[in-house]
This record gives sequence, C-alpha cells and structure tokens, in this order.
Amino acid sequence: MTSPTKLKAPDTEPLLSGSSSSSSYNGEIEVQSIKPSRHIEDVVLPETHVLGRNLSWTSAYILVISRVIGSGIFATPGSIVKTTGSVGLALLLWIFGAFISWCGMIISLEYGCMLPRSGGDKVYLEFTYQHPRFLASTLVAVHAIVLGFTASNCIIFGEYVLFALGYEVTEFSQKGLALGLLTAITLVHGCFLKTGIRIQNFLGWIKVGLILFMALTGVYVVLFNVKPRGGELPKSQLSWDGLWKDSNWGWGTLSTAIFKVSYSYAGLQNLNNVLNEVKDPVKTLKTVAPAALFTACGLYLLVNFAYFVVVPLEEVKESGELIAALFFERVFGENFGRTVLPLAIAVSAAGNVMVVTFTLARLNQEIARQGFLPLGSWTDFFSSSKPFGAPMGGLIVHYIPSFLVIAIPPRGDVYNFILDVEGYPGQFLALATALGLIWLRTKRSDLERPFKAWIPAVWLRIALCVALIAAPFFPPKDGRGKDVGFFYATYAIVGIGIILFAVLYWYVMFVALPRWYKYRIEEEVEILSDGTSVTKLVKVKDE
Repeated sequence: MTSPTKLKAPDTEPLLSGSSSSSSYNGEIEVQSIKPSRHIEDVVLPETHVLGRNLSWTSAYILVISRVIGSGIFATPGSIVKTTGSVGLALLLWIFGAFISWCGMIISLEYGCMLPRSGGDKVYLEFTYQHPRFLASTLVAVHAIVLGFTASNCIIFGEYVLFALGYEVTEFSQKGLALGLLTAITLVHGCFLKTGIRIQNFLGWIKVGLILFMALTGVYVVLFNVKPRGGELPKSQLSWDGLWKDSNWGWGTLSTAIFKVSYSYAGLQNLNNVLNEVKDPVKTLKTVAPAALFTACGLYLLVNFAYFVVVPLEEVKESGELIAALFFERVFGENFGRTVLPLAIAVSAAGNVMVVTFTLARLNQEIARQGFLPLGSWTDFFSSSKPFGAPMGGLIVHYIPSFLVIAIPPRGDVYNFILDVEGYPGQFLALATALGLIWLRTKRSDLERPFKAWIPAVWLRIALCVALIAAPFFPPKDGRGKDVGFFYATYAIVGIGIILFAVLYWYVMFVALPRWYKYRIEEEVEILSDGTSVTKLVKVKDE
C-alpha cells in the first residue's frame, strides 16, 4: 500500500484510477488518501512494499556495488591488456567503460526518479509501450522467468572454495557447493528478511575491503620500493613511453576489450528493481548509483595499477584469468596467494549471488502481482510476502531455473553457451528503454522528472546496444566461436528465438484466443490478506 508521505505533484493532474477524494494543496498530493491502484498512470507515485522500507542508503549502496563488483576484476585485466597491447590503452578503456556505463545509468536514473516503483525495466517498458496492450509485460515476464537465473557466480564460488581448501576441483563437488550456496541464500532471503540484508551488507563491505587492500598494496609497493618475490619491480612499463608501447588501436580488436570492460560495470540499475523497499527512494537512487560507479571505477583503476607495478607486462599478457594469482604470489608468496586469493574471489562471488537473488526475487514478485505468471490458484502465494514476510514465491521462481542451469549442463561449451544466451536478449530491453526515454520526453512532457538524462549520452547508449545486438553476426576468422564448438551466432539466434516465443505467446493469449472465443481481457485489482495489491486478469464475454 502507498505510504503516508508527500510528493510534489506533476504539472498536470495524474490519473488516479480507483483513488478516493484526495486532498490537494500547495501543489502537493496527500499520498495516504489514495487507495491502492494498479492503473498504469499511478506508477508515477511511490509505493511502499508491505514489508516496509528496510533498505537504508548504506544497504542500497551495497546492493549496487556488490552487484557491479563480481569476480571479473580478478580475471579480466590480463586478457584486456593482451588485446590492447599496452598498459596505457588498457587503463584508458577502463575509464571509457565507466563512461559507457554512465550512459546507461542516467537512463535508469531518469526512469527510476520519474516512476519510483519496484520492477525496474518491467515498470518502464509497461509505462512507455502501452500499445499493443500486454505485449511489453509479456516480453519482460518471459525474459525474467526463462533467463532470470544466477549460475556463474555460484559455480565460481564452488571452484575457488575447493581450490583454497586444497581439495581437487571435480565437477560433482563444484556443483554441490554451488547448489548449496544457492539454496542457503534462497532460504535466508525467504525466511529471515533482515538477517539476509545484514549478511549481504557484510559480504559487500568485505568485498570492497579486499579490493581496496589489493589497491593499497600496489601503492605500498611503489612508495616503499618493496622488492617482489621473483624479481625487480617492472618500473619501465609505467613510464610515459612504456605506457603506450605496442598499443593496438584497431577498432575491431578494441571492441572486444570494450565489451569485457563494460560487463565489469554491469549492475548499476540493480536498485531500480526494489525501490518500494528503499527509504526516500528518489533521493537515494540519485546518489547511490553515481557513488557506486565512482567507487567501481576508482577501485578498478587502482587494482590495475597494482597489477602493473608488480607483474611484468609479458606475464600479464600471458596470465589469462590468473593475473590476480600472479600478483599475490609475487607480493606475499605462493602459499599465501593460493589461500587468500581464492577465498577473496569466493566471497566476492557469494556477495554477488546474494544481491542478485534479492533483487530478481522482487522482480518476479512484481511480475506475479501484474498477473503474468500462469500459476492458477498459486498466483496469490507468488504475489504475496507469505509465509515469512519475504517474497518466497519470487525466490522459488528464481531458484528453479538457477538450480537447473547449475545442475544439468556439463562444464565447458554448453554451460558457456547458456551464459551467452542469458545476456543477449537483455540488449533488446536496454535498447527499448533508451528509445522509450527519448519518446517520453516528447509525448509525456507533463511528467515530473527529478533527474534528466543527457540526451547525447542516451543516443550513445542506443548506438552501443545496436552494436552489441549486431556483433554476434560478424563471423570470426575461423567461422566458429572460440569458446563454443558450433555456429558462432547460435546464442544470438536462440536469444532472438526466446523473444519471438514471447511475442507468439502474447499473440495467442491476448489476441487470437480472445478473438476466437469472443471475450476480452480486463484487469481487476484485489488486495491480498497480507496487504499486497495485485492485478487479476479476467475474461469478460463480449455481448
């Protein structure tokens, strides 16, 4: 239900479908006088979750920064330097990646401040693309249910815990730990709401502290001229000439590195999915996301600097995903590096799984509240916060595909293929939100916008989405994907196939069948026993 707070009214009166006589004075609306409504226009009004607003600024910050900083900073810098050829160009790309991420972030900031409801892209696409009716909702629902799984960081957690403890990393043991982590996090978030928030906050700060420790280690080595184990400091590669030596400025090559860097900043929109639970959501969103981006960029640059002052450039280029291991071994010795580094990566991965599970469960709950999960008599359970005051239904919807993706595919080509499929359709949603933002600026100038995105940056974001959508269809030199043993564009074709399936499902359910059986779909609002307002899609016979 809506909270008893006040907000500045838009320039024109909002359509408050199903609302009581609301008192209006001094350009303000008394929100507590408005009955719960599911009308699309009412998403401009804040809505408080029945769980209450449990997320402070600090919790919101961890929710974003722990999603952004995963295990990538421990693995990708080596491959990026190998692609770019030089330290200077690699560092430049990390800054450019932050700028690209800022372009996407400001789009979500304008939408989130304009439509301060939980659900993220679901809310924004439903509001922007109201025709054809129910199409945007169906696309988001299919994408969230079919591809809304958490698998990669669960697998990484299992691998590095075993490595740190000195056990052999077998597929069975790795998947066992991965599924154990997923199950434990689901139970904690589903049964102990505030405890789960405290744990993910703790893991988030541990993760930030570990990366800051690595960064400060590099600074310490330089300031005190500490001699690393196995050789002298490679000072020449940080001189001005050494920074740019062997730089590869070819766009075709650089684009691969840019995509890797961009993925390292993914997750800045994580808070948008849970705004109903955030204290002072608009103000918090406007400050948390930029703070997280600034933190991530600063830490990434400092950690890269630490790598380059300790590890020789040629070793960096050949390190693959082991650059962090080389760094720890050269500074602290092999035994310390083999224990601390894997545990650091495991903690980072676990923190990432916690915040992703937390937010995706809320997204699933919002989809269920909108009536787009075909669950029959179970719809109320998946829409509510029963039985433990947390979105257990949304957690189950997230748990099942995540469990299957971890348990069934073997390690290797098939698993990597599934992860590629997971990310590709999201580019279409990102493109739709960016285009929709520009369209709303013209068609809905009446809406209050506490934050306005810089339009040239929005167009740059659109161009990047188009490039990412087209990229899989440009063949590599050997005509096959380097990580997959079949046609290089297969994951993109499957991703597009999922989108087409969603469109077909929408057409059958909301166009063909109603036309054939002569009925129409109407929306009815119902209040569940725990206070959650939901939409029921009902069939009304045409006379």
